[in-house]
Amino acid sequence: MIWEKLDPAMILTNLEAHSSDEVMEKVGGAVIRAGYAKESYVQALKVREKDYPTGLDVDGIGVAIPHTSVDHVLKSGVAIATLKQPVTFVQMGTDDETAEIKVVFMLAVVDPNDHIDELQQILAILQDTTVLEKLMNAENAQQIIDLVKEKENTL
Repeated sequence: MIWEKLDPAMILTNLEAHSSDEVMEKVGGAVIRAGYAKESYVQALKVREKDYPTGLDVDGIGVAIPHTSVDHVLKSGVAIATLKQPVTFVQMGTDDETAEIKVVFMLAVVDPNDHIDELQQILAILQDTTVLEKLMNAENAQQIIDLVKEKENTL
């Protein structure tokens, strides 16, 4: 379950960012400070995002799921950020289509085999636009953890 891996130190609400790189720096920085990733993590996120974009449009709500190779990760975890205003990311599976991102789920994965499982768990949560709306309106880390837990308990 994703909610069991959520660390309040890696949940940022109403984050001020003006570019996808700034999102990577701020959210990735929280992942590093919380002890889940190496100093190389943020740069690795940026490089991977350029080659393999992670933006998604979920019924009009933009979500990004940036992650990188296990070489930059110390322990598994998931960071979540809600953005004060949307930030443009390139959509997954395209080179130039964009999405206006409002919610970010950033993965720190130690075992490459867990990567797909975690993505599937997150996608199951993200397919519920009601949950996404609630996440965007959450005021603190505990509200986000509770929303993810509540949704996962219904899956």
